[in-house]
Amino acid sequence: MKRTVVLAASLLALLAATAPATAHAGTPYGQGLDHCAEAAGRGSLACHFDLPPGTYDVTVTLGGDTAGATAVSGETRRALLAETPTRAGERLRRSFTVDVRDPEGEPTGATGTPGLDLLFGGTAPRVESLRVTPAPAATRLFLIGDSTVCDQPGAPYTGWGQQLPVHLKRGAAVANHADGGESTVTFLSNPALFDRVEAAIRPGDPVLIQLAHNDKQTDAAGYRANLTALVERVRARGGEPVLVTPIVRRWFNADGTLDNGVALLVNGLGVDHPAEIRALAATLSTPLIDLTALTRARVEQLGPEPSKALYLTAEKRDNTHTSVRGATEYAALVAAELKARGLLPERVLR
Repeated sequence: MKRTVVLAASLLALLAATAPATAHAGTPYGQGLDHCAEAAGRGSLACHFDLPPGTYDVTVTLGGDTAGATAVSGETRRALLAETPTRAGERLRRSFTVDVRDPEGEPTGATGTPGLDLLFGGTAPRVESLRVTPAPAATRLFLIGDSTVCDQPGAPYTGWGQQLPVHLKRGAAVANHADGGESTVTFLSNPALFDRVEAAIRPGDPVLIQLAHNDKQTDAAGYRANLTALVERVRARGGEPVLVTPIVRRWFNADGTLDNGVALLVNGLGVDHPAEIRALAATLSTPLIDLTALTRARVEQLGPEPSKALYLTAEKRDNTHTSVRGATEYAALVAAELKARGLLPERVLR
């Protein structure tokens, strides 16, 4: 059965200049996906579009003559569409919006591949058609943060911002500008970080700010001043700043509760980062997502052993950075807060 990629008219001239990667005959996808090729050894389909930076709507038709289960990821390991089952003979249309930028992952990381990369994976990938169209008016949900938030380039590391796009429909894209190792100090001082976000903000764009893990030597006054500067500069551009308390570290007391220092982000100077953020949100009348409280409740609910699966405890002896499961669960917590607090229109939330 022949399957085709449907391209928007406004992109035809641009894509015609691109040397296409064609799927091999005999694959489940046929030969019509001109910008796609079978991903060797994985039963997946990799697609590349030579597009300039911007926001793009992607519409896919999933399914086929046999039953399937298809997930879509893109760019630097971003989860764009959760695994979607289809029965034999069933076709489902799904749409989402992708932020394409250069570099495509961490702002100070590797450049990555220019343009848009999509990967159709899952336990039994089935895709019939794919349409990509420019979406210059899409809302961008900007993320400012550290390695617990960013688009991590290599498994098993996964930031919660990397999993957040699966909760958005067409019309809104996650613009994840989080960068590993950054503090409130460095995010403001490095032109590749906040300056770039600030220049891109448009009126109404929400900007989530989660910085604390690397503010180990930042005193309370400096920490408050830095967060205040970020909030005020976002507002000056017409954006909607949202303060986010940091995810907890998996560091237990003997009684099964989390340690009040290391786990709950109190630094060596005695600065209680979550408490400072909560107080500042009230002072500045800024929406607050208390991710510290939410992740603490989840980790303590699971307990010392089961909670290891949320972090890289087994793989890397790392109780700060999340696994795919942890990032997925924490992204769901953030998405629920976005909906509950009306920070994004319901029409763009799954």
